[in-house]
Amino acid sequence: MNANNRKWPLIKTKAFLYSVWQVHKNNIFVAVHECTNSAGAWLRRSGYLRLFSHYFSIKKTLLISCIFSLLLFNNLHASTDSVDPELRKRLITAINHSSSFDDRFHAEVWLLDMATRLQIRVKNYDTRLMLLRSIHREASRVELPPELIIALIDIESRFDHYAISRSGAQGLMQVMPFWLKEIGHPQDNLMDVDTNLRMGCTILKYYMDMEKGNIRRALARYNGSLGSWVYPDKVMGVLNKYWYRS
Repeated sequence: MNANNRKWPLIKTKAFLYSVWQVHKNNIFVAVHECTNSAGAWLRRSGYLRLFSHYFSIKKTLLISCIFSLLLFNNLHASTDSVDPELRKRLITAINHSSSFDDRFHAEVWLLDMATRLQIRVKNYDTRLMLLRSIHREASRVELPPELIIALIDIESRFDHYAISRSGAQGLMQVMPFWLKEIGHPQDNLMDVDTNLRMGCTILKYYMDMEKGNIRRALARYNGSLGSWVYPDKVMGVLNKYWYRS
């Protein structure tokens, strides 16, 4: 195994453990216990346990990962020097808005349809309904088609709310962790479905407004690849094939 292959699983483990730490950080003993248990389960599930075992014992691996997650997580954060003030303002407003959002009547029909389609990605029926309700609520809040958000999630994370990219983006919509500090909510967890969806939908809506409704250009901005149509074509492709409004 080369150095790059060893480094990548460690980065993902570090970011995953940080999300666990955020939930339990008020109690150091519970935090360490949960980090250890969660890391063991996640490493087994992700297949990284086998990669690490070539070089470290499991206990040593978990200890190293916990230390990195607590002390070195800032290395995953992107630079915030060019953060747009208007986008920051929208995110703060969205995250601070704590009231519930009632789905419209037609959403129930939509839920039945989409829950059947989503079975190819999410096997548990209750999980599918919970996820679809959250997507419909957050997309409707910013006046975006819920189907577009589903397609974007399909490409970004395959509906894995623990997904972490090589750049450190997290969750269903692959939001960068630096946004939590930027909007004054460093304690929030991007692995949380509702938090991730609210931030992701707000960011995409901002780019849609910037591009005056041009979906492909907004998607390219969301992906950080403006000028290339590869990412927008992927999202629009699965939208038209799987997640279209019936």
